[in-house]
This record gives sequence, structure tokens and C-alpha cells, in this order.
Amino acid sequence: MTPEEYEARSLYEQLEPGDRVEVIHGVTVGSSLNWSTKTVGSVLHRERRRHGLHFRRSGDDKVYSDVLILARDDGEITTVTMDEYTRLRRA
Repeated sequence: MTPEEYEARSLYEQLEPGDRVEVIHGVTVGSSLNWSTKTVGSVLHRERRRHGLHFRRSGDDKVYSDVLILARDDGEITTVTMDEYTRLRRA
């Protein structure tokens, strides 16, 4: 685990509803193109959500992701999945 991942994980575990955060998510496109996107908002809640991203696995495999549900300043509710490409800090 990199120091950035450790910092994001530690902060994620401390978040409470109402905390303002900035989430920066990196996306790699092809072998050399990197994009990033930023989301700022207030934490509504955090949860561990089961999903089915892994296709053709046995039915009893359970795959989970940590997610943040945020209220953006314009009122939009958005869900952000935390992964190794996500940077999290207080806003």
C-alpha cells in the first residue's frame, strides 16, 4: 500500500456525515494517457457495497467496494467508489 493509499484509507474510516471532502480519481486510458476528475461535496454516508463487477465467477464469490455517497454543492447526489486510484482529502 502506497502512502497515498494509506492516507486515503485512514481518512475514509474517519469520515462522518456532513464532512466536506474532495475526491480526485485517476483514470488511465491506453498505455500513456492519464485523466483525473475531481468531486467536492458533503458526506451523506459511507458504506461497503456488494457488486457484480467480476463476470463469470462462481455464485458464492462476494466482491465488495467501499463507496462514499456525497451531496455536491448544486444538490446532486453522487456515489464515488474508493480504489487504488482515488485520492481523498478534506475540503
